[in-house]
Amino acid sequence: MENSVYTLNKGINKPLEFKGLKAQYIWYLGAGLVALLFLFAMLYIVVELDAFSCAGIILVMGAGLVLKIYQLSHQYGQHGLMKSLARRQVPLVVKSYSRLIFKLNS
Repeated sequence: MENSVYTLNKGINKPLEFKGLKAQYIWYLGAGLVALLFLFAMLYIVVELDAFSCAGIILVMGAGLVLKIYQLSHQYGQHGLMKSLARRQVPLVVKSYSRLIFKLNS
């Protein structure tokens, strides 16, 4: 059996890339797969579904997860998703009814 070799980095000052996934999306995919593993265990043990039903549900959800992560990776790139989420938290207008703030800093 041959060993597989995977290229993880393309050079200095380049983002970590693995099979088209860039930077933090590798971690998102890993966390999603671990969550699916726990969901499979919960469905099998707690809900007591048969293994084939659990596997079918997890395969469909896993395919959706992979497709969504790849879509986000290609749409936003390395830091674009974090910038997009941060932009939502910036207020459009900052209102101040007092000049006291400007007097304290000088």
